Amino acid sequence: MASSNTRQRKLARAKVDRQMARRADQERRSRQLKAVFGGLFAIVLVGVLGAWSLGAFDAKPTDTVAETCAWNPLDVAGNPSLKDAGKPATSGMPTSGTSAMTVAFNSGNVVAELDRTAAPCGAASLKYLADSGFYNDTKCHELTHGEGDFALACGDPSGTGNGGAAYSWWTENPPAAAEEPSAAPSTTTSAAAGATPSPSAPAAVRYPAGTVAMTPNVNGSQFVIFYQDSTTETAYSIVGKLTSGLDVIKKIAQAGTTANEAGEDTKPKQDVVVKTLTVVDTTAPVSPSTPASPTAPAPSGAATTPKPSASTAS
Repeated sequence: MASSNTRQRKLARAKVDRQMARRADQERRSRQLKAVFGGLFAIVLVGVLGAWSLGAFDAKPTDTVAETCAWNPLDVAGNPSLKDAGKPATSGMPTSGTSAMTVAFNSGNVVAELDRTAAPCGAASLKYLADSGFYNDTKCHELTHGEGDFALACGDPSGTGNGGAAYSWWTENPPAAAEEPSAAPSTTTSAAAGATPSPSAPAAVRYPAGTVAMTPNVNGSQFVIFYQDSTTETAYSIVGKLTSGLDVIKKIAQAGTTANEAGEDTKPKQDVVVKTLTVVDTTAPVSPSTPASPTAPAPSGAATTPKPSASTAS
């Protein structure tokens, strides 16, 4: 009996030992797994901290598109002659090639080639406003005819010359500055007379007839068309040139002017109305200006006939 009890105790003890061994083995494996996971976590944590310190988790900078044109808002409240017409996009406009602008006046049509390479902002503004019908049925408010300035001014729906679209931009593509004349007059020596001063040279032409330009400070919409070579020092932004219709502008000029509200003799005597103004993109590249061909020398002893100056297509 005693041996039977002893055997049972041994079996029970062995069972307990096996259970304790299994438990110990499980705890050992658990500690090993914890150690492995702890090591992996530490490695990952170090990597994350390193990446964070290097800025890997910083917000990615948003891609910015460089502005081609910056439109400066004008104070509509302070100038009731201005008209809020919104503003064109600041980027994405064509910066090469040309556009064709057609102005249908009440006296005839003119067509101009707008230079999108030299004046992308002027060309973009004209197209933006033309597409919205801004210019339709508006009067041209000024016709200058002296002091080196011969141009028809349009683009102000108020007709005052102080209005237009309520934005502007920095002057682009102004004409090259005219060279300053020498301070000392040149002299010529004659056998029959002493040294005499030569007549002063004429001022350089800065805006050839047919030039289309935007008016300073109100260049959002106001533009001028020169109908005669002009030497004015005003810094207009040249945007293009007429390809046809110069004769229409010349006839407007020939009709004369009358006094405007300020008493200046610059208001067209006959109403000049822009019925429609459209701008159509073209794919033709901007052709470089072609210098005038030099006049061939006349044969010795032959009379020389003065060559008339070239003018823009009429």
